[in-house]
Amino acid sequence: MTETTLWLMLGGLVLLILLSAFFSSSETALMAINRYRLRHLAEQGKKGALRAQKLLAEPDKLIGVILLGNNFVNILASALATILAVHFWGDQGVAISTTLLTIVILVFAEVTPKTLAVNHPEKIALPASLPLQWLLKLLFPLVWLVNQITRVLLRLLGQNQPDNSQQLSTAELKAAVFETVHLGQKHQNMLVNILELSRLKVEEVMVPRNEIQGLDLDEPWELLVRRMTSAYYTRFPVYQGDLNEIKGILHIRQVVQPLARGTLDKGQMLSLIRKPYFIPMGTSLSRQLLEFQKHERRMAMVVDEYGDIQGLVTLDDILEEIVGEYTSEPVTRTRYLTQRGENEFVVDGRADIRTLNRRMGWQLPDEEARTLNGLLLEQLETIPVPDTHIRIGNLDITILKVKDNHIKTVRIVTLEPEEDTESTHEPEQQ
Repeated sequence: MTETTLWLMLGGLVLLILLSAFFSSSETALMAINRYRLRHLAEQGKKGALRAQKLLAEPDKLIGVILLGNNFVNILASALATILAVHFWGDQGVAISTTLLTIVILVFAEVTPKTLAVNHPEKIALPASLPLQWLLKLLFPLVWLVNQITRVLLRLLGQNQPDNSQQLSTAELKAAVFETVHLGQKHQNMLVNILELSRLKVEEVMVPRNEIQGLDLDEPWELLVRRMTSAYYTRFPVYQGDLNEIKGILHIRQVVQPLARGTLDKGQMLSLIRKPYFIPMGTSLSRQLLEFQKHERRMAMVVDEYGDIQGLVTLDDILEEIVGEYTSEPVTRTRYLTQRGENEFVVDGRADIRTLNRRMGWQLPDEEARTLNGLLLEQLETIPVPDTHIRIGNLDITILKVKDNHIKTVRIVTLEPEEDTESTHEPEQQ
């Protein structure tokens, strides 16, 4: 064997190891690349992204051409290494070449390039897509044959074709949002809350029927005027005697000027109301948000299967589920909660559990009951008397006032973590 031939074989061996590294890194980079980032780059017209996206659309062909190329260069490298080793070391060269080539391929053609590909998938996958595309066209008949044989074997083993779709479940999307640390905690929470809208129903955020503040046409006109002039809300349901006899929705803005002039009467007020908008219980918040936009409405009356009004939901109620409550009141001083000590709070039984959990960082169960009153009745399984105690998580709850079979107010004391070693939901009667 001439010296020129030896150098050519050594050069060929190095080239084959580099090609093996190329195939190994390409495979890892293409499998590890962020598909949504890749789609974004493709939509921007990046040629490498378009090629990579096209290759990934048919993963069986992509894997086929990579493995064909990788196995071909590895086998050829093994043959060259054996010839060179036998030339230099004789019969012992076979064992020596096997050992050395295994180490070289493992380090320089497998571990190192694959580690680089995992750390920088985009930088490797996009340039590699061009030669892989050429190779796929060149070796297509062989790749097709290998894939057909593989499919037959898979069918014999009872395996169907895999689903290559990249659709994510809600849980996977939430995980992806929380892993995107550069978004910031507030933005992460907002995105997760949007995903939660499809799970939540309107009855979970609506103002229940007994808390709806409206204008009853059977009441004296002077009382109606006082309610409109001291209104906390901007929209009022207008009804006749019973809420189910609703006439429409009045926007206070429509009556501000007549009220200021003292010329407003019932007839004029009724001419300014808008036809009520009804929605069924069980409607998801995501659907209702779109319905509000479609119908250009901001308030809807929630009805049950019999057509009876059960509550009222507004656009603000849904938006608060996304961005949280937008209020100027301190967290510990709201319409339903007042702080009395460092860890002591007086809470109205009508307080919404999910709102309390969100604002106070508590972990009250909200799967079954919507209000604090409902939760406590569910836990106690009886109408309690004042001074009844119940422990939920790290919250020590004392019933303060009960009226008309309804828990009006409770005192909640948050316990320190070391005090919360044996949490219980069992009530204690005093």
